[in-house]
Amino acid sequence: MRSLIVAAIVTLTLTPAPTPALAAAPPDIPLANVKAHLSQLQSIATANGGTRAHGRPGYLASANYVRSQLDAAGYTTALQSFTYNGATGYNVIADWPGGDPNDILMVGAHLDSVTAGPGINDNGSGSAAILETALAVSRQALQPTKHLRFAWWGAEELGLRGSQFYVNNLPAADRARIKGYLNFDMVGSPNAGYFVYDGDNSDGTGSGPGPAGSAQLERTIQDYFTSIGVPTRGTDFDGRSDYGPFIAVGIPAGGTFTGAEGIKTAAQATLWGGTSGQAFDVCYHRACDTTANINDTALDRNADAIAYAVWTTATAVPPVTVWSDTFETATGWTTNPSATDTATLGQWERGDPEATTSSGAKQLGTTVSGTNDLVTGRLAGASAGAYDIDGGVTSIQSPAITLPATGALTLSFSWYLAHGSNASTADYLRVRVVGSTTATVFNQAGAATNRNGAWATASASLNAFAGQTVRILVDAADASGASLVEAGVDDVRITR
Repeated sequence: MRSLIVAAIVTLTLTPAPTPALAAAPPDIPLANVKAHLSQLQSIATANGGTRAHGRPGYLASANYVRSQLDAAGYTTALQSFTYNGATGYNVIADWPGGDPNDILMVGAHLDSVTAGPGINDNGSGSAAILETALAVSRQALQPTKHLRFAWWGAEELGLRGSQFYVNNLPAADRARIKGYLNFDMVGSPNAGYFVYDGDNSDGTGSGPGPAGSAQLERTIQDYFTSIGVPTRGTDFDGRSDYGPFIAVGIPAGGTFTGAEGIKTAAQATLWGGTSGQAFDVCYHRACDTTANINDTALDRNADAIAYAVWTTATAVPPVTVWSDTFETATGWTTNPSATDTATLGQWERGDPEATTSSGAKQLGTTVSGTNDLVTGRLAGASAGAYDIDGGVTSIQSPAITLPATGALTLSFSWYLAHGSNASTADYLRVRVVGSTTATVFNQAGAATNRNGAWATASASLNAFAGQTVRILVDAADASGASLVEAGVDDVRITR
């Protein structure tokens, strides 16, 4: 696919994590500072043939500008070089001292432009916004609980070459230390929308959810926009930006996006203002993507959202796992625990599922992690309906779980419910918690429409059960006659 040659790989030594100080409030990132960086990138492009593309002098000058700012602010920086299409490209990697070296939060944006123009919105905007956020970390002398690493990627416009090179060349142990990646690509589009990567697949479209933890990154960003009264909409993990190599190896990701060549609809113009029937960025990949091609309001809001996400995520005390099950080994789940199940086929079981399709994916042959999950009849059979749920309800219950008496308790899990158009609202996937009382914490009803299987995530508070010994009861039903219904559950976790 490519010929990538390592010209320089710098090994970064991380200092031990200091005792965290009280977390400072996320700063208001000055718009003027972000725009000053954009002016510098514009000047670099102007002096180098109007572009900052991979292999051109304007790209290396951009990388050196970013690196010099970070060096002066106290970061440990490196230029990681690679070769693509016969030209040398560079990633700028910057580590802030301190934080847990086994719990890394990365923040990234691509620094290159297309050859046709200076790339000020795409993606000087994201690069400048994370640069000013990194400088705010230094000004505030932030002491995060996580280790903070910022990255500016080369050759994104040629197929995510820089970020792919970085991820490919990380040893497995170093990959495992990266617990989250935030990506910012085009955050100042002139006809802006406010999109947040759909980490939990709540939109139910496209590629499905990001790796476990992506939903939390999405919610953190949404919380900021909610706090300033700006509605957001999801955008799919469609592989068009530098989060792609990270989620491909299981690293959770999140980020914002203000739109590219897509056309703003009338509904979106009502929601956010701007012009319907016009591209979010009419200068996308064109010579007119200059400093005049920036929506100041969108850039300002997104820069502040970046700072909020970095401060909130990096200074959070990691939750403690009270109990978890990935279903890779048998831990004592019991099928039909009350001896009241009526399903004649497709009963819950732990196993390696086989994929089925009928007008789209129904039983997923892939799990969220590992090989096994909880699935309703893991076999595929001769047709999609051979081992789906038939005849009513099937249930499965966890072993006893003793919950601590103090602290905020959260149950989280991955799930899917798939059915054909012959289903109804009588069909369902349900999760209950059984203690001194029984509470339904999740209920997804069927409908008389086709629903394809796609992993999503859900969470619920268990504070009402603090100090109790509980069991998690999962049931699913084909209660509407001869309908096609499949369900799966994976990665169940209780944290405090």
